[in-house]
Amino acid sequence: MNKKYIFGLLFVMLFSLINAQTKIDSSRIIRVLTYNIYHGETVNAEKPFDLDLLAKTISDTKPDLVALQEVDFKTKRVLKMDLVTELSLRVKMVGVFGKAMPFDGGEYGEGILSKHSFLSTKNHALVARENKEPRAALEINIQIKSGDSIRFVGTHLDHTEDETDRISQANQINTIFSQDEVPTILAGDLNAKPESETMQVFFKEWKQSFSENISTFPAVNPEYKIDYILFRPVNRWRVIETKVIDEEIASDHRPVLSVLELLKE
Repeated sequence: MNKKYIFGLLFVMLFSLINAQTKIDSSRIIRVLTYNIYHGETVNAEKPFDLDLLAKTISDTKPDLVALQEVDFKTKRVLKMDLVTELSLRVKMVGVFGKAMPFDGGEYGEGILSKHSFLSTKNHALVARENKEPRAALEINIQIKSGDSIRFVGTHLDHTEDETDRISQANQINTIFSQDEVPTILAGDLNAKPESETMQVFFKEWKQSFSENISTFPAVNPEYKIDYILFRPVNRWRVIETKVIDEEIASDHRPVLSVLELLKE
C-alpha cells in the first residue's frame, strides 16, 4: 500500500479522534457563578441596597447554578426580607438557603440558585472554634439536560487572619465529598489565596477552573483571589470558559463565572 495513502489515512483518523474528543455536548454544559453578595449591600453610597442590580448582574451571566455567600434571611438589616427568595424571583431560578448562624433577628449563611429543580438538598455545618463565626456548606443534587445527576456545593469559609479554622473546614469538606465519585462542583468565597495551606488542602481533591489566578476582591481594584470554582473528579469535567465579571458596584466582591462540560464516564 502507498505510504502517502497510509499517512493520509492515519492523519484523518487522528483528526477525527481529536474532533470527537473536543466536540461540545450542549446538554452537558453547566454555567456556574459564585458571588459573595455582601447581604445585598452595594458600594454605591447613593443607593446602598440594590437587589435589582444584584439580580441583573446574575442574570447577565446566564448561569445554570449560582452559589451565593453572605446571605441574610429575614434579618433586621435587610428589612426582614428573604434574600434568596427575592433574588430567585427576579432571576427566574429556584433557590434554597442554608443557615450558618442566627444573626440580627434572623439568619445568615449560604444560598444556591438553580435552573434545575432539586433532587435533594443538605446543609452541612462546618467546624469552627469557640468565639468564631459558624460556617456551612450547602449541597444540592440536580439532574441536568443530559439526564446525568451532579452535585453542587456552595460555601464561605472563615474570614479571620488565623488560617486554622479554614484548614479544618477545607479538610472537612474534602472528607464529606470525596467518599464517592459523583461529579461535584464546589464554589464559594474561600477566604484563601491560591498559595495558602487551605487551598493546598483543597487541591488534593479538587481542581480549580482557572488556569490564571485573577483577583476577585475587593470589587473596586481587586487585589486578591479568594473566590473559587472547583470540581472533582478531575476526569469528569472539562473547562470551556472562565471569567471574573467586571462588576464593582453590586457587592464588595466580583462575581466569578465558569462554564464546565460534564464528560461521559
